[in-house]
Amino acid sequence: MSGYLSDYERYLREERGSSENTVSSYLRDVHQFEDWLGDVDVDDCHKAQVDAYMSYMAARGRSPASIARSVASLKSFYGYLQAKGAVKANPAKNVTPVRAERKLPEILTSKEVELFLAQPKCVDAKGCRDHAMLELLYATGIRVSELIGMDVEDVNLQAGFVRCESRGKARIIPLYPGAVKALQEYIYKIRPQLVASGEERSLFVNMNGERMSRQGFWKLIKYYQERAGIEKDITPHTLRHSFAAHLLENGADLRSIQEMLGHADISSTQIYCHMIKKDLRTVYQRTHPRA
Repeated sequence: MSGYLSDYERYLREERGSSENTVSSYLRDVHQFEDWLGDVDVDDCHKAQVDAYMSYMAARGRSPASIARSVASLKSFYGYLQAKGAVKANPAKNVTPVRAERKLPEILTSKEVELFLAQPKCVDAKGCRDHAMLELLYATGIRVSELIGMDVEDVNLQAGFVRCESRGKARIIPLYPGAVKALQEYIYKIRPQLVASGEERSLFVNMNGERMSRQGFWKLIKYYQERAGIEKDITPHTLRHSFAAHLLENGADLRSIQEMLGHADISSTQIYCHMIKKDLRTVYQRTHPRA
């Protein structure tokens, strides 16, 4: 199977333009299925064996979400082999795992966002940098990978927007005045003090003057959560979720939010509708005299 997997990995990266996380997840799932199959050839696999593998994972305590992802990985892999003519049929095509209950992401209230964004104090270079990062994240709803991957050229402060590129697609996202001001302060006054080289194009750099890492940003988020005294578990994605939910609450349409978030499918954006409905139900039950 190793030859097939190498070709499949190349297909995911070069033809589909899949993210690094998607490629590693798909390959890991296929490798685990291969180990479970044992001596069975990839060409001899049938739906019954995929069904049995799903039951095996469930018996070992794997979550419905994890099992569903494995099914998706196998469908993709065997679909690729079928298109190449390596197998006659896709054994995972009609497999339907137990539907995972979709958990609603946790969001911050507007007051909690204000409290959180106020934590970095612009009294030194690190505080100004952190303030600009958090303001940009909430202003745009971009992913953390997009934030730390952004270069100076991606910011147009005069026009008030940033250019974000992910998975080969670019999108333009506007900025509110507070974010523009924070970025101006950082880019023109602070960043020149931090960069290790004049050739460094990364928008946000660490204290060594090199591009900020995911791990570094994660620690930053946790540090300011603790300082703010917010009990909710804030992750780098929390501000993205809060951005979308707050826009929806204030009348933004789903298509615009989808475009700003960079969702390929609007069903990914519709989860925020469920969050708003849940909040409305909570308010109704708390305030209606007969509820």
